[in-house]
Amino acid sequence: MFRIFGYLKYYKKEAILGPLCKLIEAIFELIVPLVMANIIDIGIANGDKRYVFSHGLLMVLLGVSGLLFAIVCQYFASKASQGVGTRLRNDMFKHIGELSYTEIDKIGTPSLITRITNDINQVQVAVAMLIRLVVRAPFLIIGSIVLSMMIDIKLSLVFLIAAPLVAIALYFIMTRSSKLYRIIQKKLDKISLITRENLSGVRVIRAFSKQKDQEERFDNANDDFLKSSIRVGKISALLNPITSAIINFGIIAIIWFGGIQVDSGSLMQGHIIAFVNYMTQILLALIVVANLVILFTKSSASAARINEVFDLIPSIKQGSIDKVTDINKSTPKIEFKDVTFCYSGSSEPSLSNISIKIYPGETIGIIGGTGSGKSTFVNLIPRFYDVTQGEVLVDGINVKDYKFKTLRNKIGMVPQKAVLFSGTIMDNMRWGKENATLDEIKRAINIAQASDFIENSPEKYDTLIMQAGKNLSGGQKQRLTIARALVSNPEILILDDSASALDYATDAALRQALKYNTKNMTVIMVSQRATSIKHANKIIVLDDGIAVGIGTHDELLKTCEIYRDICGWQSATPKRGGGAAPLQSG
Repeated sequence: MFRIFGYLKYYKKEAILGPLCKLIEAIFELIVPLVMANIIDIGIANGDKRYVFSHGLLMVLLGVSGLLFAIVCQYFASKASQGVGTRLRNDMFKHIGELSYTEIDKIGTPSLITRITNDINQVQVAVAMLIRLVVRAPFLIIGSIVLSMMIDIKLSLVFLIAAPLVAIALYFIMTRSSKLYRIIQKKLDKISLITRENLSGVRVIRAFSKQKDQEERFDNANDDFLKSSIRVGKISALLNPITSAIINFGIIAIIWFGGIQVDSGSLMQGHIIAFVNYMTQILLALIVVANLVILFTKSSASAARINEVFDLIPSIKQGSIDKVTDINKSTPKIEFKDVTFCYSGSSEPSLSNISIKIYPGETIGIIGGTGSGKSTFVNLIPRFYDVTQGEVLVDGINVKDYKFKTLRNKIGMVPQKAVLFSGTIMDNMRWGKENATLDEIKRAINIAQASDFIENSPEKYDTLIMQAGKNLSGGQKQRLTIARALVSNPEILILDDSASALDYATDAALRQALKYNTKNMTVIMVSQRATSIKHANKIIVLDDGIAVGIGTHDELLKTCEIYRDICGWQSATPKRGGGAAPLQSG
């Protein structure tokens, strides 16, 4: 928690002046019972209306002045808490952006969303309460005890007995509730996960008529969250009645023993009223402290979760090379040197002993069954993951030695899942090149075979894309993501099964356009269709992370049984008596 409060260094003025204003308000509040005692003991006792009126006016003045200082404190607290929350969110978002896929996979996207929203909101509230109440409440308690001792030392023993009893109650509640709040935040993560899955997969859920199942799943998670919340709520709810009971017994003791002293003439009636007021102030201050304990317990749980994200050290650190010059023409554009890769937490490698050289201008096809390591292979080139063994070189330099921006500016990546962002088509096209001209964008759109539906839309390039491209078909999204990668004219173009939603005619037209418009570009195509990659300069056949075949289409038909089987299955046509016609070269 102290680490999070370190952000208050940016708001020193607010963090100092806010509590100071609240301290002045508390001083005024402590003076009021003394003024009230004097009104009773002097003004009312002597029938001095002028004294009563003047001191009554003084009480009003103290109240109004305290209110003004409280408003100023509220302003400073709001400014500091919102500022801390904003900075914290910005820093956390930036830090998440620096994490590799490995660290993001470790915590999970739903949990990260909960931490950057709900958890930071909890911390924001804690900062506001820190400035507004942390100084005021203890000062009122201590001040009330000190002033009561100045009035009568014997009667003030009631305060000294009540205070430790309240402290014990606070400790009891705090120790038992802090662990439960951490559990609650984790259960909130689960609700966030289920909600996210249902919102993103609503079409699938309805297609399989699984609404009832998902409702039951959500209800179970929500009930679990409710039970934990009720459990911690029951513990926290004990705090106010316990403290109220202790203080009210204290007030009874004051009236009882104070009344005896008034009868004996050793204490005045106004002093009893002052004692009761001070005890009431302590009661109210302790209620505030009780709520602060609950609040800070929640916030400490949230702060621990936030710190857990900040404590994640990116496993992939960028190198120092920001420019590559004098590249030898014989140097491979991409080279895998005995590469083995294993995902974190997995005992089996996803890629094993891959060695291949890819030269500038070559088109490489990658094919294999589901889970064979195709996407893993291409994700190692832009260094989304680091190899477990071996090296990946681009232009003869290990990818680990590049600055991220330098390496990734060389690469146009089209992921397996087409991702577009809310905004216009033009906005999305300029992701790779901010100053791209309309002609450059149109050229990329034409190559990607996306010009037909864009030109037919009323807004053309200013057509708005909804969140995640919900207003586009799968094929339209894929073509736009391909165009987006082409706008920057990258040295390396990676198409990770990015034409799977295209019909055969559009797929063929796309391949033809890429062939004639990317002659100086190194193209890597991952595909499930043998027809999409059969004209590539080299085809890599992967099976369980092992390159079982590398060569041209014709060579692999002769030498690679798995490739031959893939081609046979994909070209199979129903015949009388069964059988499959193999895919022929040419």
